[in-house]
Amino acid sequence: MDDRIVKLERKTKETDIKIELNLDGNGNSSIDTGLKFFDHMLESFTRHGFFDLKVQVDGDIEVDDHHTVEDTGLLLGECFRKALGDKVGINRMGYAIVPMDESLATIAVDISGRNYTVFKAPFKFQYIGDINSQNVKHFIESFANTSLMNININAEGENDHHICEAIFKSLARALNSATRITHDQILSTKGTL
Repeated sequence: MDDRIVKLERKTKETDIKIELNLDGNGNSSIDTGLKFFDHMLESFTRHGFFDLKVQVDGDIEVDDHHTVEDTGLLLGECFRKALGDKVGINRMGYAIVPMDESLATIAVDISGRNYTVFKAPFKFQYIGDINSQNVKHFIESFANTSLMNININAEGENDHHICEAIFKSLARALNSATRITHDQILSTKGTL
């Protein structure tokens, strides 16, 4: 198996982002997006997916968190797509159910070569820490768009922090399962993903 390690950069007038991803890591992270709650979510994602992840973002957070969250999702999705290469041998699909106190997140992913997002989560407040709760869905959509995955999320609970953290942990576990190499085929009747 080749190393599934990728280093990518994305620079626009709004953000300057560098990401290093190792799909077959140990859950180690070095995250600095300028947004403390977002850092916390990406650290949880890394730990529970057993990915090694370095993220460095210089974004226009003086405007708001939107561009930083969106562009990080776009570049992280691109990293996953490139690290997966031809996708020979991957499980392709994965799912996870993760509780966090009163909250529960159920997530299924399909590394299908097509992007689609279903996101059902009842956030009550506009902000969770220093990010707009609307941007949680936007991060997932951005990630799905560039990774070319289907991501289906259903979460419930009473505490927005718990709901969001359960989502990131469940997504990580679902992706850990879907990206795992367990055979020598491409799981598609088309012969390609």
